Amino acid sequence: MQRVLITGAAGFLGSHLCDRFIKDGFHVIGMDNLITGDLKNIEHLFKHEHFEFYHHDVSKFIHVPGKLDYILHFASPASPIDYLKIPIQTLKVGSLGIHNCLGLARVKKARVMIASTSEVYGDPTVHPQTEAYWGNVNPVGPRGVYDEAKRFQEAMTMAYHTFHGVETRIVRIFNTYGPRMRLNDGRVLPAFIGQALRGEDLTVFGDGSQTRSFCYVDDLVEGIVRLLMSDYAQPVNIGNPDEITISEFAEEIIKLTGTQQKVIYKPLPTDDPKQRRPDITVARQLLGWEPKVNRAEGLKITYDYFKSLSPDDLNKIEHKDFTNYNR
Repeated sequence: MQRVLITGAAGFLGSHLCDRFIKDGFHVIGMDNLITGDLKNIEHLFKHEHFEFYHHDVSKFIHVPGKLDYILHFASPASPIDYLKIPIQTLKVGSLGIHNCLGLARVKKARVMIASTSEVYGDPTVHPQTEAYWGNVNPVGPRGVYDEAKRFQEAMTMAYHTFHGVETRIVRIFNTYGPRMRLNDGRVLPAFIGQALRGEDLTVFGDGSQTRSFCYVDDLVEGIVRLLMSDYAQPVNIGNPDEITISEFAEEIIKLTGTQQKVIYKPLPTDDPKQRRPDITVARQLLGWEPKVNRAEGLKITYDYFKSLSPDDLNKIEHKDFTNYNR
């Protein structure tokens, strides 16, 4: 039985990856320090004989006994609210964390994949974004801690690949959504649905003309697995090229939820990207991959998930104490 280590296992995307690898017959080792992850996302796996969980910070030395075939480094704060509150931890997981994972991969002779992001393109001057585009990132802006952590992570990964011969894969993830997303984490989709369910007006930052492209989580996981099992070491965009403006998206959420809320506009945050749309030519040609779930179908599933939450969960705004992590 092949064994895979997944960091960030209790997060939104990490938990879906745990499910997928268990389904595919792997022994899954999940690792998370639970700063932003939630054990509720993986508690259904605790009874499974081929799942184990390590409550550990990947920025510190990693020891995993036994063989490892694959390592997926998906640990990182991923929402603006989180990485603006814990900027140093965000930088550490993208530098010390990936260094530890790559060192472990070298020792175990494992293949390692890193979760990079469309944020490496910054506020792009090229549209749609291809993997050959180097980006337009402000390293000292408020988003720089996340953007540059991911860019460094890519550079470190490629260095281990070229210098040490470690098998590496780099996935650049564009906006994704689905069940287990956290409400009130600052990302547009759960923010809109949460506001609609609470009867609040939907908040659009800027004039609403900025665009995003949303990929349903099952499609994303399929693309990730295909890339992991390929023999391609260069970065690959995985996302949905179906682009929509934020204002149009707000109207879709209002229609979906059947609410009567208005859309209100607030100033655009610093360095917020104006356009987001992946060019997925490489994924189509290399992996035979493209998204299958259309936005209407995916939003319905996600909305039903959020509706199933308790009133306490729906109204909860997390105020975690990050004091001990910014060191």
